[in-house]
Amino acid sequence: MGRRGPGSLKSSLSAPGTMYRSLRIFLLPSRLLQPSPPGPACAACALQRPPIAVRMASQDSFRIEYDTFGELKVPSDKYYGAQTVRSTLNFKIGGVTERMPIPVIKAFGIFKRAAAEVNQDYGLDPKIAGAIIKAADEVIDGKLNDHFPLVVWQTGSGTQTNMNVNEVISNRAIEILGGKLGSKDPVHPNDHVNKSQSSNDSFPTAMHIAAATEVHEVLLPGLQKLHDALDAKSKEFSQIIKIGRTHTQDAVPLTLGQEFSAYVQQLKYGMARIKAALPGVYELAAGGTAVGTGLNTRIGFAEKVAAKVATLTGLPFVTAPNKFEALAAHDALVELSGAMNTIACSLMKIANDIRFLGSGPRSGLGELILPENEPGSSIMPGKVNPTQCEAVTMVAAQVMGNHVAVTVGGSNGHFELNVFKPMIIKNVLNSARLLGDVSVSFAHNCVVGIQANVERINKLMSESLMLVTALNPHIGYDKAAKIAKTAHKNGSTLKETAIELGYLTAEQFDEWVKPKDMLGPK
Repeated sequence: MGRRGPGSLKSSLSAPGTMYRSLRIFLLPSRLLQPSPPGPACAACALQRPPIAVRMASQDSFRIEYDTFGELKVPSDKYYGAQTVRSTLNFKIGGVTERMPIPVIKAFGIFKRAAAEVNQDYGLDPKIAGAIIKAADEVIDGKLNDHFPLVVWQTGSGTQTNMNVNEVISNRAIEILGGKLGSKDPVHPNDHVNKSQSSNDSFPTAMHIAAATEVHEVLLPGLQKLHDALDAKSKEFSQIIKIGRTHTQDAVPLTLGQEFSAYVQQLKYGMARIKAALPGVYELAAGGTAVGTGLNTRIGFAEKVAAKVATLTGLPFVTAPNKFEALAAHDALVELSGAMNTIACSLMKIANDIRFLGSGPRSGLGELILPENEPGSSIMPGKVNPTQCEAVTMVAAQVMGNHVAVTVGGSNGHFELNVFKPMIIKNVLNSARLLGDVSVSFAHNCVVGIQANVERINKLMSESLMLVTALNPHIGYDKAAKIAKTAHKNGSTLKETAIELGYLTAEQFDEWVKPKDMLGPK
């Protein structure tokens, strides 16, 4: 055994997967690390030879797998293979927080299962297909999440993640069938798991499955909950008359319920926009293979896979009518992201309105009393802040940023393939999750507990100069404007000023200026 130089330990620990070997060694009981007593023949050799337990741990920590570039050490406790390991070496970008979103992995499991079922119909050995299906089900159930270490920032087609999935399913299927991990026998990651597929159609198929699923499971339910909470408040506040504001300045009256009804309608339209964007997302690229021609597939494969995915998810997936578009562009996801961007704009407006209307409690508008959820300051005792509104506006800002990234990615489909796929789906999923979650949080922790400060609302309305608008039909715009300007300058009321200027009597003012009569057309 050669003598190691001072840097040899550092270099060996930095080798691919050495961390696993080192951990295994250090965690062994100390008594197992002691060498056996040397025999009389070669005491010096025994001292140089590593302990038996250490040698076994080292051998058991890795297996050798290969791809077209050669051999690589793969951790023995992982189902992925050489291409996944190579990707971890080539794309050390961002760490664990930048890994491929789990919804994409789950979507791949759904797709690979569907493909295996269809491939069996076309002649794939039922034993192999069955093992693939069982392994894919484990991917769908999240049981194998630890075997997907790759980050988003990789090849723009998502090839490494497709192969990560192929390798995991292949090795797990091999294990199910009693074979040896890494042998690619009897289940090959390319020939069997990836049969009739290319990464170029597999990844966009998983993108669409993941996006549609997240929209239905997270985004739409969250928006509906917020819509319903705002609608309940709109009805609750229907009889509370308050002063309106345009340009942040006093305007004519409306009810607090009418003000909230705008928020309700924004959410209603937002959900409609999301649903209108979904038909394009339901179209799957599967069957297009490398460039959209369907090379190495069978007639009917694309349609059957889409039908299987629809059955597995309960969503109306269909095969894309034009596979060239499905691979080269992601307009459907840009459209979906655009709809979410619009919702972000709506939520920014709604949350800002609510926090400004609740500003105070003594030096702001103070028309709303917001729920007090937590202390607001580490230095100002008793301060409480509109934190839910702040969370909503931060999410809105993030979603707007996500849409910029999706827009840039969607515009960069070059020739037959868009190569911004991982970045696009990362941001689409992030927007859907954030909007859905923050809608639930805002509804539950803020909206349902909002109260109207009626005393403050009445005070501000009675002092507003814009009630003078009700006089326009009776004395004309110019005289009404003079009343408002004079009252503002002198600090007097509209009624006092109107009588002083001789434009009308007290009785006429009381008859014509009634806020409850200013809430709609006559």
